[in-house]
Amino acid sequence: MAYFVYILQSLTDGTYNVGSTHNVNSRLERHNQGRSQYTQSKRPWQLVHFEEFSTKFDALKRENQIKRRKIKRFIQSLIKTSEHVNAAN
Repeated sequence: MAYFVYILQSLTDGTYNVGSTHNVNSRLERHNQGRSQYTQSKRPWQLVHFEEFSTKFDALKRENQIKRRKIKRFIQSLIKTSEHVNAAN
């Protein structure tokens, strides 16, 4: 089973949410339905970046790396990099 680290952006105020899951679409839907108390008030959310990992451990490790940085520029650089990759495919 694949695991993912995702970055969501609030369309309300532009803030980011970083998390990990085995199903990105289901997690995005959960956030947009307001089933997560932390993200409920900032709906709607859009998926702006994700990375795939073969183990849950590796995904959690990467999630923590991103969260420790807590620098908006770092998150924006990840998003920009993924936009370039997606545009090339």
